[in-house]
Amino acid sequence: MTEKQQSGAETRDRLIDAAAETVRSQGYAGTSARAIAKAAGVNSALVFYHFGGVDPLLLAALDRSSEQRMAAYRQAVQKAGNLEELVETASAIYRADLEGGHITLFSELVGASIARPELRSEITSRAEPWIEFIEQALDRVIGGSPLARLLPPRDLAYAAITFYLGVNLFTHLDADRTRTQALFDLAERVAPRARLLTMRVPGRRRPPREGDRPDGTAPAR
Repeated sequence: MTEKQQSGAETRDRLIDAAAETVRSQGYAGTSARAIAKAAGVNSALVFYHFGGVDPLLLAALDRSSEQRMAAYRQAVQKAGNLEELVETASAIYRADLEGGHITLFSELVGASIARPELRSEITSRAEPWIEFIEQALDRVIGGSPLARLLPPRDLAYAAITFYLGVNLFTHLDADRTRTQALFDLAERVAPRARLLTMRVPGRRRPPREGDRPDGTAPAR
């Protein structure tokens, strides 16, 4: 990498970090090229030079946050061996997202997409990997069980993303977060009572899915 390329990469990194921080502190409405550039300590023209505009830069910030979270959370979820542990992990992930500011970044962009339709497909495409991630975790824990037949992992994954988004938006209204936390506490109390529904029925296998190996097992992730 040449010195110029390295300098450009460093500038991009600073802009991405500054964009995420500006959204968290000032919201989407207060996030302009000038505000981001000021936080990054660079000329505002570099926002357009490197990213083509504010929205592409904010999406790059969301991508970085999601990539970092996916790597960290995949390890945490793999340790969950049953529904109770998976719910506990989900609660911990929510708290980490809240404290780390990812919830604000995601919520602000979703809110902005109401007035800016061009953002909708971008947000939707970025939600899909998370739906698949949750589906895989649920399929590993409850796949082949009566609960999975009643509530298919794919449908539960979509419900989880919808719930997560709703909780994110409500967080702005629930200043002390007690009601939001109460929902996770309720899920943690219900999960042990669903133990029988998560027991796999002998001889029953989950339906084959696209991408499975010839022997019917799920591909390695």
